Amino acid sequence: MKFVIVTGLSGAGKSQAIKSLEDLGYFCVDNLPPTLMAKFADACYQTEGKIDKIALVIDIRGGEFFDDLFENLKYLKNQGYKYEILFLDASDKTLVKRYKESRRKHPLAPEGRILQGIELERKRLDEVKYKATNIIDTSKMTTRQLRERITRIYADEEQLDNQLMITVLSFGFKYGIPVDSDLVFDVRFLPNPFYIPELKGFSGNDKQIKDYVLNFKESNEFISKLYDMLEFLIPNYIKEGKRQLIVSIGCTGGRHRSVTIANTIYDKLSSKGYKVNKEHRDINEDKKKGGFKL
Repeated sequence: MKFVIVTGLSGAGKSQAIKSLEDLGYFCVDNLPPTLMAKFADACYQTEGKIDKIALVIDIRGGEFFDDLFENLKYLKNQGYKYEILFLDASDKTLVKRYKESRRKHPLAPEGRILQGIELERKRLDEVKYKATNIIDTSKMTTRQLRERITRIYADEEQLDNQLMITVLSFGFKYGIPVDSDLVFDVRFLPNPFYIPELKGFSGNDKQIKDYVLNFKESNEFISKLYDMLEFLIPNYIKEGKRQLIVSIGCTGGRHRSVTIANTIYDKLSSKGYKVNKEHRDINEDKKKGGFKL
């Protein structure tokens, strides 16, 4: 049986996550009080396979009952019930923006500032985040991207052909390291095309930047060493049952060097038959801000 507990910050995307799991055939229950989780799990495990995929949303909306979560998780473990915890996270700035757009009050600060509620919620969720099996940062995700990420993690083995799903993610360090990264690599040691006026307007998806970055010996040595390491790691991850691997590659702004290197690693992994996806998280951030700033 697949048993997924969905939790995380209010406004981080739990509702969309549970919809995506429902589309994958999960029996879903939203806002189940943690104190009822053990009895619910017992009932589901006694169906002899009639209910074989379950997803529960449990968060601070349960009020004082939320504190019962860890006692019930301990019960599940003692009973031999295998479960996973999916934690949805987002930056404070993103959460405040979403609350203002929806005009909703934060459940922990109904009469106060939204940010105060977010800070309090982070503290209360700190321990469960530490125990999470998968963490997804939705700060810069569209609904479609979140749905695709959840599908890659929780789709049936048959759908994934029993293979690890790899995401090669480029990002800019000045916009923060992706919190759901498994491996993070810094390519800021490579020459930066930002400083070349005729190149800085292009991105790593353009031939001009690709040719510039890959023209350096250091770039090709780094790619070779990183790919060799991934070829060693991936079969071992698969052997241990890992289903998702996020390889994050960062430069200063996430537009030039990291994009080129991520594209090259993606191409190499794809050519070997691995299931691989690529995302360029910050490729347009500088353009949205009206310029290319350091």
